[in-house]
Amino acid sequence: MSPREALKTYFGYDDFRPLQEEIIASVLAGRDTLALMPTGGGKSICFQIPTLVMAHDNPDKRLCLVITPLIALMRDQVANLQERDISSAAVYTGMSYDKQRVALDNCLYGPYNFLYCSPERLESEEFRKRLADLPIGLIAVDEAHCISQWGYDFRPSYLNIAAVRELLPDVPVLALTATATPETIKDIQDKLGFKVQHVLRKSFHRENLTYIVRHTDKKDEQVAHILSRVPGSAIVYVRNRKRAQELAEWLVANGEPTADYYHAGLTTNERNERQQAWTEGKTRVIVATNAFGMGIDKPDVRLVIHYDLPNTIESYYQEAGRAGRDGETAYAVLLFNDQEDKTKIRKRITDSYPPKEFIEQVYHKTMDFLQIGANSGLGHRFALHMDQLCHVMKLPVLPTYSALQILTNAGYIDFEEEHETQPRVQILVPRHDLGEYNLSHEQIALLDVLMRSYSGIYTDLQYVREADIKDNHQILVSLAQRGVITYIPRSIGCSLTMTNERQTEIYLSPAVFEKRQERYIHKLHAMLEYAEQVQFCREQILLAYFGETDTIPCGRCDVCRANRVHAE
Repeated sequence: MSPREALKTYFGYDDFRPLQEEIIASVLAGRDTLALMPTGGGKSICFQIPTLVMAHDNPDKRLCLVITPLIALMRDQVANLQERDISSAAVYTGMSYDKQRVALDNCLYGPYNFLYCSPERLESEEFRKRLADLPIGLIAVDEAHCISQWGYDFRPSYLNIAAVRELLPDVPVLALTATATPETIKDIQDKLGFKVQHVLRKSFHRENLTYIVRHTDKKDEQVAHILSRVPGSAIVYVRNRKRAQELAEWLVANGEPTADYYHAGLTTNERNERQQAWTEGKTRVIVATNAFGMGIDKPDVRLVIHYDLPNTIESYYQEAGRAGRDGETAYAVLLFNDQEDKTKIRKRITDSYPPKEFIEQVYHKTMDFLQIGANSGLGHRFALHMDQLCHVMKLPVLPTYSALQILTNAGYIDFEEEHETQPRVQILVPRHDLGEYNLSHEQIALLDVLMRSYSGIYTDLQYVREADIKDNHQILVSLAQRGVITYIPRSIGCSLTMTNERQTEIYLSPAVFEKRQERYIHKLHAMLEYAEQVQFCREQILLAYFGETDTIPCGRCDVCRANRVHAE
């Protein structure tokens, strides 16, 4: 079966989009490939088609492992593939151990072609061992910029992919991203262990998208004005949750009755419902933090407004690029208040990289809050409620978040930011040693249920069914306090895993602190310069940032229009 035959048979298309065919040919030739395609460029086809071709020609290489941080994207793509009679599965946070086992068994024994998983799943040794037995012919890494410390959205969990490559040394990798600078491009290939550097890219030029910067000290009114002038679906990006809710409510009261808001503090059901209402056009305007975005499959967005300055040009380009994916005219508008935004940027830098003395203070106060003694805690995982931590230990919220992230990068802890979790349990004491703990009948009965129901509960934290632990929260807490189990209750909150014993002192190397701080400031200043300048074409600046220097002015942005007026 040829790639074109697969495209027609499974997806009903007669022809590929630009660059897709070249990427597919590279993958089928067995080459490690980094593909750079703008948002909406059709990245998923680039790993779906070669997988289906390989499955047809060689059943022993019929499965593609797709690594992505987006649970919503996993679910959507699995559903879309299954509608086309393409068997697919996903393993993600929130699934029970039994469901994960069934999904992996289906991929091993059934005619499955795609297995989606999050990079965090790769941390499990048991999961990695299962992967080694699967008929994997391709590894696809979505949002590949997340593996690079030079990128704008570095996620340490992506570094686990290197261990998978060691398990599957002859399986090629297709890395996909919408945004990457030249240094990030090199770093992605190094971190993924490319045998030969190989990059295929599509121009970041978007001829239907107009970039505009509006200088204003009345941003709310400017948002309403722009929305009144540009019909169709819109996204307004803001920096924090409070602003998202306040602006959405203000818009409802000022002419946008279907406006709504979205942020990570909502429950999973609330987020799904609001995204669905916006996707279906029931909500015209969604005011959102950057939690809203990756994996959105809505081609007819006419307008993306940035109320606040993003941290990087990469994130701005990706978020702005969600407008006009159908090829029709669309607008990306950045609102900028010179004095106010510069003040916010200075605070953003100090919040994101607080003094080292403060970071060490956060470390010890967090250890005290969690009651972790010196030289103890290794391997234990804790639910961490940031509001309680900051209130009890008298810590400022934003710098504390940043300090915990820096400590994660330094290897002292693994801090996972706010998300909704199902309850998780791991039994730490072997069955034959439980008699030493003088447990009650209720405690022993509950442990027996967990042992029978979850075969991996001794080796990993397992997601447990609410029905199995109903009304037993206090028993689980008491067992956790005695060190018999690790227990993370169902919650919307953060979690912290001790990757080292508690230390008396911490050391933050230049690679962990000063160099990252320098890169952060450099990227933030590049974003600020983009907003401030009024001489050069907006699109040319963006393209040059991503390494495309031989371009011409777009003729559409606010600067090009002003230059044309002045020339006349």
